[in-house]
Amino acid sequence: MNIQLNNKEFRRLLDLVYIGNWVLNSTRGDDRFQDYDEIESKLFGLCVDNGMKALVEGWNGTWVPSQAYAEGGIHEAISYYEDNVFYQILAEELSHRDMDYAEITQENYDEMVSRMENYLDEFASSGVQHLTLDL
Repeated sequence: MNIQLNNKEFRRLLDLVYIGNWVLNSTRGDDRFQDYDEIESKLFGLCVDNGMKALVEGWNGTWVPSQAYAEGGIHEAISYYEDNVFYQILAEELSHRDMDYAEITQENYDEMVSRMENYLDEFASSGVQHLTLDL
């Protein structure tokens, strides 16, 4: 298979591969999906011959994203995504709890959405600063 990409498109593909592999493997410890690591290594290895050597470095006989690449802003994009997912899930879980874990139906869907929007507004203005845990 051959894919024709210009340098900008290839760079975006590297970002997508890195982010995807991060999502799949960053929390897995020793139980990583090796096939995704291998694809990432293969694609980043192409940087060497395509004028992007600063984005890759060798490690244990494979190509990996360089320190410069990893510190170049990609983790800000990942962090932005993670924060949004965290707040969305938290708002949904708290709203569901507030509704006594009722099954979400057409009849109570608007209430669920309204509660979630209220939580999301609060998180947008204060983060988790006002959350408390009553034991």
